Amino acid sequence: MHPNDGVSFTSSSLKIPLPSSSPSLSQALASQLARTGHSVFQLIDSLRNRSNYVRNPLSRSTESTQSDLGISSLFRSSPLLFSLSLSLTRSTDPTQNHNIAKSPLLCSASLSLTQPASTDSTQSGSELPQKGQSATAGRHDEERVLISEVLVRNKDGEELEMKDLEMEALTALKACRANSALTVREVQEDVHRIIDSGYFSSCMPVAVDTRDGIRLVFQVEPNQEFHGLVCEGANVLPSKFLEDAFRDGHGKVVNLKRLDEVINSINGWYMERGLFGLVSGVDILSGGIIRLQVAEAEVNNISIRFLDRKTGEPCKGKTKPETILRQLTTKKGQVYSMLQGKRDVDTVSTMGLMEDVSIIPQPAGDAGKVDLIMNVVERPSGGFSAGGGISSGITSGPLSGLIGSFAYSHRNLFGRNQKLNISLERGQIDSIFRINYTDPWIEGDDKRTSRTIIVQNSRTPGTLVHGNLHDNSSLSIGRVTAGVEFSRPIRPKWNGTAGLIFQHAGARDEKGNPIIKDFYGSPLTASGKPYDDMLLAKFESVYTGSGDQGSSMFAFNMEQGLPVMPEWLFFNRVNARARKGVEIGPARLLLSLSGGHVVGNFSPHEAFAIGGTNSVRGYEEGAVGSGRSYVVGSSEVSFPMVGPVEGVMFADYGHDLWSGPNVPGVILQGQGLSLEVDMDMGLASEWSHH
Repeated sequence: MHPNDGVSFTSSSLKIPLPSSSPSLSQALASQLARTGHSVFQLIDSLRNRSNYVRNPLSRSTESTQSDLGISSLFRSSPLLFSLSLSLTRSTDPTQNHNIAKSPLLCSASLSLTQPASTDSTQSGSELPQKGQSATAGRHDEERVLISEVLVRNKDGEELEMKDLEMEALTALKACRANSALTVREVQEDVHRIIDSGYFSSCMPVAVDTRDGIRLVFQVEPNQEFHGLVCEGANVLPSKFLEDAFRDGHGKVVNLKRLDEVINSINGWYMERGLFGLVSGVDILSGGIIRLQVAEAEVNNISIRFLDRKTGEPCKGKTKPETILRQLTTKKGQVYSMLQGKRDVDTVSTMGLMEDVSIIPQPAGDAGKVDLIMNVVERPSGGFSAGGGISSGITSGPLSGLIGSFAYSHRNLFGRNQKLNISLERGQIDSIFRINYTDPWIEGDDKRTSRTIIVQNSRTPGTLVHGNLHDNSSLSIGRVTAGVEFSRPIRPKWNGTAGLIFQHAGARDEKGNPIIKDFYGSPLTASGKPYDDMLLAKFESVYTGSGDQGSSMFAFNMEQGLPVMPEWLFFNRVNARARKGVEIGPARLLLSLSGGHVVGNFSPHEAFAIGGTNSVRGYEEGAVGSGRSYVVGSSEVSFPMVGPVEGVMFADYGHDLWSGPNVPGVILQGQGLSLEVDMDMGLASEWSHH
């Protein structure tokens, strides 16, 4: 038979309030035993009288042989004894639930005293204590009696079948040794130690007068052997965890101390995972079956409560409660986890709608269940903004990068966390007008799919690809873009995006008129018309580590031009980026690599531009070169210096893989290398090479 064949798992509706602490079995036992020690003093009276008789040879010589034999017979047939027993119980009083929660093993100890039946107290050598005799009892506790022999036997006075248990009991003894003078207190303490060993359900010390002196026998009753386990109410506790915890004890005598350790480990399993659960009761049934009762607090209801930003009082919210509730991974009927609740708070916070989020668990009407109340404080949902800034590296000349901006945003349309952004940015040459609508989670979708609709009209400098023309004329690229994208998590730390984008793009001169050739007569469009039209099917997959700037990242992007109309462009473009951060003592090494390739008929301004802050630093945007293919590598070491000053050393290298000549109208550079040492206080030196 396999050792775990007796293990079974069932469900139970038994629920109890959760504990604040769980004292150990030994502590509970010691508390019970302390209440019974006041009656032990009677043993010393009997032993004292018997020992006095033995020590007085004159008195013994004057007695008749018949009297001597009578006294000896009295000690042998009716020894004065006291017993100490331990049992496991469960309270049925509902008002005592707090006691059950505090101690999964409830112990009761009893101490009993028996003596020869006689109306003559002087014959037995002791009297029952009356009120006011505590001082006498204390004196008796300190009187010593010589013990000639100490034995451990079963409750019938016979030798134990299992010698290892006899050794466990003898090893537990501290004061009780052969040929030692003992007090009742010392005997009582050794009884405690035998019970505390965990192997015995009862222990009864018996004092017997023999020819060789007083023999002290500890009559013990071992616990049952463990042959099976029944666990009730453990819905989330893994069965393997219980099997591993009880496997070593199968077929062995149940050790209550070991059982207490197992119970603490089960409670610790719940605590480590932030789960509201614990062992609420333990029974040892006939046949050596241990029954564990586990109480797990299930979520009864989840509600949203909106609080006023200023007063903190409950108020009416703008966000629909179901919009918040569907963000939560905690559901009704689950065992409540504080760690899971914390993640839910973080998820709701990342929606960008709330200033403050908190979860408060409260006892539910049903025993053992909890109600969750999520308190949220909403922030303003939208408004207008305006500002200005400098966009470096796009154009040259004083104030060339100066831009102004105006925007309107609403982050909670219809109370469903849908976002609308309308923005306009305008510079001397470049400009962009964008309308962006995002639904972070499409209603009715269980995969957390988001939808984004984009309409954009932009104008960017053509120098990114075509460089500066010798006649000092400026060239810009105008694009009108509209599309829809869908994005959702693929697996942990992986996100996928797919969409369709239509683009109408062409080159313009300084006055904004469409042109199809540059100063050198090179074509600026693929179709030979003022504008190129293309419908792009887009797919992107992104892996992010911890999300920090220096964490690992990988992204793959592919765009396929669909020739729905004969004049629409047909091409395929792929691009990949990877980044890896490594800690080297106090410094951090950041390595990155990117590359791409495009095949087919595409517009020259769609070529890969090399150079700039996101490519080869130390060059202007696109100043290294442009091509159908490219590769850019970068290594960067950041290290702390003095105080708040941090130093950075990096080296960037980019190359068009000799594909520049295949792009019409591109001024060729081909490759670039940049080395730079920088500090965050603004001190920098730079060296660049064409």
